[in-house]
Amino acid sequence: MGVTNKRTLTKTRRKLRDIDQIKEDLLSAKHLSQYKNSKAPEDLPGLGRHYCVECAKWFDTEHTLVAHRRGKPHRRRVKQLREEPTELTEAEAAALGKRVDNGKRDAPTDTIGDVEMAT
Repeated sequence: MGVTNKRTLTKTRRKLRDIDQIKEDLLSAKHLSQYKNSKAPEDLPGLGRHYCVECAKWFDTEHTLVAHRRGKPHRRRVKQLREEPTELTEAEAAALGKRVDNGKRDAPTDTIGDVEMAT
């Protein structure tokens, strides 16, 4: 059965590598070379010579690659790669809908003293 929803088709066509995969590429040249070797150079733009590692995109010419690196989407991706992932406990708490403990709260300053009830 074919895809009938055009929006789904375009979303999957533009699917990029995940952040953790790109971080692996930046850490080890072996991981990046395995990914690049999985693609046939004839099928890639510019025969696979112009590649942006941070965005996991190929470009036709060196000029378009340089222009891409000056652009906002590339800078956003680089900033995203620099950020540290959230701690697992915080992520689990958010997923379960629990509140995060931020420590003891200070007592309100304008409290009224205790009133004794007559018995």
